[in-house]
Amino acid sequence: MTDAALTPDQIQQIRDRVAELMPQVRADLEELVRIPSVSATSFDQSQVARSAEAVAELLRREGLDVEIVVEGGRPAVIGHLDGPEGAPTVTLYAHHDVQPPGDDADWDTPPFEPTERDGRLYGRGAADDKAGVMAHLAALRAHSGALPVGVTVFVEGEEEFGSASLPTILEKHGHKLAADAIVIADSGNWAIGEPALTTTLRGGVRAVVRVETLDHSVHSGMFGGAAPDAVTALIRLLASLHDDAGNVAVQGLDEGTAADLDYDEARFREESGLLDGVELIGSGSILTRLWNKPSITTIGMDVTSVEKASNTLAARAAAKVSMRLAPTQDPHAAFELLRTHLLDHAPWGARVTVDLEEHGSGFAADADGPVYDEARASFADAWGTDPVDMGVGGSIPFISDFVARFPQASIIVTGVEDPDTRAHGANESLHLGEFEKVCVAEAIFLARLGALRPAH
Repeated sequence: MTDAALTPDQIQQIRDRVAELMPQVRADLEELVRIPSVSATSFDQSQVARSAEAVAELLRREGLDVEIVVEGGRPAVIGHLDGPEGAPTVTLYAHHDVQPPGDDADWDTPPFEPTERDGRLYGRGAADDKAGVMAHLAALRAHSGALPVGVTVFVEGEEEFGSASLPTILEKHGHKLAADAIVIADSGNWAIGEPALTTTLRGGVRAVVRVETLDHSVHSGMFGGAAPDAVTALIRLLASLHDDAGNVAVQGLDEGTAADLDYDEARFREESGLLDGVELIGSGSILTRLWNKPSITTIGMDVTSVEKASNTLAARAAAKVSMRLAPTQDPHAAFELLRTHLLDHAPWGARVTVDLEEHGSGFAADADGPVYDEARASFADAWGTDPVDMGVGGSIPFISDFVARFPQASIIVTGVEDPDTRAHGANESLHLGEFEKVCVAEAIFLARLGALRPAH
């Protein structure tokens, strides 16, 4: 490949152009945030369709050929615009659906009315991931009329609901998404002022554990002390999933080691909201625990509520368990290890069943080569500092589908979030200053990618 360096004047021209565009980019983002496009079944799905049409219209205005595709799930948007002959191609991914807002009382301002406070834009989807959509549009607008690469924009409509129809979309429409590079704008940066490429993501397994000890519930005074109740048995079973230090006790799971980045306990406590006096769990560096080792969390339980409790030995109880996996771990193998552990540790002969509810693979990029070099250089141009390669403890399972479908493409995982974004939680927000840098970086990346040509 030939050198893709841009001159300082070219870089400054892109910065200036993006700065000029930002008021309209923000206005368009705010209009998207006002659409409550929650993809969960219990919400109005006409709003997701409305959101897809709004995204499609934004792409049409930039001259893209656009279609809305539905393959058994929520609507996705695919837009394409050719670049110069012989130029590389790039697919830009984001999603327009959002998480449920939760209780409005937990928000300082209405979740679907974007509101600026202290340089941050608050609202559901303001960061995750409608800002990802608009970062792509900002990059296209920065090159309006002179696009340096061929571009396909793919905006999914059910990422927050499991991406169930994505395999079918890739099967039927994947030829439209093939590219030299795929930019997935659904992650974040290391800190304010410190950009990052996400090079590893954990996989995940969700399972439901059911425990039965009696064929019916009975009086705790008459039978307690000899017959075990299902709730106590379930609690003991769940407790077996960790050792005394808080490490996952399921044997045979993959583990790795995170990059040596500066991340201390004080920062973790601040970002996580850990209460004073509460200890961290697990062993190894904090980042290794967060990015490269498994974790297990009980995320739900079916037991009698405190308010409705009676003096009864419960006959049955259930819990939902979320297990995050090292990036290299096969999720099916991990589930079998989890299931075996739970069956082997059933207390007092309790009947235990374990059902797989959901699974997804992790991601570990081989983040070398010219496309990654140009991505890192673009971040450095936008921020004035070199990016770091970071992991993320969460999961984006669909990335493994992209890796399988497009094995020759360089997959660049980036995004608009920062440690205080609070994606999925109340008061989700976007740092507006960082957002502009994201837009600048992507516009520069398209220019740098367009300058890559096969050497002759």
